[in-house]
Amino acid sequence: MITEDGIVTHATPETAWIKTTRSAACESCASKDSCGVSHHPSEEMTIILPNTLGVEEGDHVIVGIHSAPMLFLSFFLYVFPIILLIIGALIGDALAPVLEMSSSALSMGFGFLLFAVAFLIIRKKQAGMSKKDKYKPFLVRKKNPIRS
Repeated sequence: MITEDGIVTHATPETAWIKTTRSAACESCASKDSCGVSHHPSEEMTIILPNTLGVEEGDHVIVGIHSAPMLFLSFFLYVFPIILLIIGALIGDALAPVLEMSSSALSMGFGFLLFAVAFLIIRKKQAGMSKKDKYKPFLVRKKNPIRS
């Protein structure tokens, strides 16, 4: 599980607004623009989450997100299009003698075609995946604030 520290800036019985600092993990994430995060020009960001722990304004909390779904998303966004590109290139190369065309041109054409199909599939799946709870951050626990 990936975790981040945060501070509750506003809370209702149903919803909590958590201010946290964008980490290196967030910057490198492919889903950083669609994970329910309000963007600020600084390193800070606000996450709106269900208030499952009954937190109140000023509480220090730990926010988490499951790592297994993030690994799947990484595969789906980065590896899946490359696999379809290679499959398309192999199909083009195999069909070139049958169609009496240049194998390089047909490989490139089919490769790019399946590469585009991969992005269409990703685009179609994205809306449904963004609604599933396993891809969303959640409150893990309240944290005792550090006293000086």
